[in-house]
Amino acid sequence: MLWNGLAIALSAFLLFLVQPLMARQILPWFGGSAAVWSTCLVFFQLTLLAGYFYADVLVRRAKPTTQAAIHTGLLLAALAVLPLTPPEWLKPTGADAPTTRILAVLALSVGLPYLALSTTGPLVQAWFARRFGGSRVYRLYALSNLFSLSALLAYPLLFEPLLANRQQAWLWSGLFAVFAAVVIGVAWGNARLRETAPAADPAEPQTDQEETPPPSWLQQGVWLTLAALGSALLLGLSTHLTQNIASVPFLWVLPLGLYLLSFVLCFDGKGWYWRSFYPVAAALLAVAMILGLSYKLKTGHFGLEHGVLHLRTAGPLYAVGLLVACMFLHGELVERKPAPAHLTRFYLCVSLGGAVGGVAVGLVAPLIFDAYWEVPLGLLGVAALVAALSPRPWQRVLGAVAAMACLGLGIDDAIYVHSDVAEMTRNFYGQLRVKYAGPLGNERGLVRLVHGNILHGEQRNDGDDKFKPTTYYGESSGVGLAILRLRDQNPGQPQRIGLIGLGVGTLSAYGRKGDHYRLYELNPAVLDLAQRQFTYLQQCPADPQVVLGDARLSLEHEAPQQFDVLAVDAFSSDSIPVHLLTAEALTVYRRHLRPGGVIAFHVSNRYLDLPPVVRGLADGAGLKAWQVRDDPNKDTHLSRSDWVLVTDNAKLLADLREDELGAEPPAQTGLLAWRDDRHDLIGVLK
Repeated sequence: MLWNGLAIALSAFLLFLVQPLMARQILPWFGGSAAVWSTCLVFFQLTLLAGYFYADVLVRRAKPTTQAAIHTGLLLAALAVLPLTPPEWLKPTGADAPTTRILAVLALSVGLPYLALSTTGPLVQAWFARRFGGSRVYRLYALSNLFSLSALLAYPLLFEPLLANRQQAWLWSGLFAVFAAVVIGVAWGNARLRETAPAADPAEPQTDQEETPPPSWLQQGVWLTLAALGSALLLGLSTHLTQNIASVPFLWVLPLGLYLLSFVLCFDGKGWYWRSFYPVAAALLAVAMILGLSYKLKTGHFGLEHGVLHLRTAGPLYAVGLLVACMFLHGELVERKPAPAHLTRFYLCVSLGGAVGGVAVGLVAPLIFDAYWEVPLGLLGVAALVAALSPRPWQRVLGAVAAMACLGLGIDDAIYVHSDVAEMTRNFYGQLRVKYAGPLGNERGLVRLVHGNILHGEQRNDGDDKFKPTTYYGESSGVGLAILRLRDQNPGQPQRIGLIGLGVGTLSAYGRKGDHYRLYELNPAVLDLAQRQFTYLQQCPADPQVVLGDARLSLEHEAPQQFDVLAVDAFSSDSIPVHLLTAEALTVYRRHLRPGGVIAFHVSNRYLDLPPVVRGLADGAGLKAWQVRDDPNKDTHLSRSDWVLVTDNAKLLADLREDELGAEPPAQTGLLAWRDDRHDLIGVLK
């Protein structure tokens, strides 16, 4: 039993350690988008499904020695592709389809090892059940999820801050080699025992599949549905938290950890799932979460500050709601689990359900929905299952009422959001909304672009102020001061300005005839809306050029641009693309900067304290960093902003200091300069 438990524990730990490890390595290739993690989860769920299918077929169709031989071959093949290194030739070169590219990168770099790991749980449990029998085999599934949860928590707390990417890959590869040796030993040990075991006593109960009827198609459909809803809620709420509430880059740990915790508790066999409580709580919380997701609430219709639930409210609501919903879904799975002889088919259905839910949310939803409707639909499904599966009549009635409430709230919200928004689109990089607003009922007097719940730019639609800079780019902002002061230092000379992150093109309002403006944008939908709904780009005398694709990758392949100012403003909502804030990134930026030029980092953020990070980069490169806090009058179309200017231009910094514009060096915190393979996001939480 010891070796069986060790094999399962190692496989589960490595399964969930490799997920953030690989996601972190490829995140910079795709602009640091939060959707990279969702796509990675879809890949891992699909590979897990393939592993469970392999285990189900192998156990049912092959003899023990054949099982051991085939599985040994798979493990040796997986060892041959180590260590984990994403192939460089698969790096994207432009704004091509990121989803298929991510899936290809993962398949070629971690596909075989992950497939080998994913087969271990059902295979070892099947061998254990045939050797020892008894329902206690399902406790091994709880053990598996316990070690998965420990790996998930250990990565951001230990592995990420202490080890570089390459060190992480080699450590993981070494542990995989140990795991492979243990599993090969278990496989051949099981084969020898099965071949030498004495003939069974006819009077003793048998555990082979022939002795118990196979699960019906209806039963397998219920397993699949319960698992699919849990997976869909996991991905949907992860996306909501990372893009629409806080966008703290490591916030995906919370929902995935709660999802795994529900498996641990439900499959532990100690009665953690209470059928008198969880169905009721799941139905009530489904309604509460749909209310929290309301676009009316996001736009301040209910009078809430900033028009959105604060993280202190939203975090607990969605965390508790996800845990309770998953406890209900996975608890009902346990209530319907089959005899141990059919556990591989049970796990195959659970894995298939997880893959269906993941594909629906991660791949299909961005193509068919213009907003994040998958979470309300998932919550509606939870309430409907409470009505269908609860053991008591009053619980089923409550579930039906909750389902009707969820449906009504969802329909009302859909009607409201489409009447409030002029245009809405969604793709891999998130959801964009164009809204018209303005004073005195002039609804078309102001055009705004919103990503998640963050304003990404606005423009007056009439009057003399139509081409003036707005929001975070006013003349008293950090980037505005940099452009104007450098213009004063070199009167009559054309300027070369670069911007990482297009927004609506507001920065081009500073352009003059003869200037050169080069704008880098990752999301093609942003460029489309900036050209159709706003006029900054068309009106700019500098004839701005737009480069689609990840800015850092583009800059790495371009000849030096000799920018006077390079503004780094590519943060979607409050999400931080870390690869744009590392020492290696600063080296790339400096190659494109003329002597005396400025790199302007937009560091406005509600949850992360970024100025010390930028100062650490500047100090490491022998440059000066100055923070400019701009708090304009509320009766203007300007927004409060924080910029950090990095430069070797002593005259510019002296001018800022003498004019008392609120510029000062960012605080020193002792943080190490972030690098591509090592950074600490937890250390900069506000």
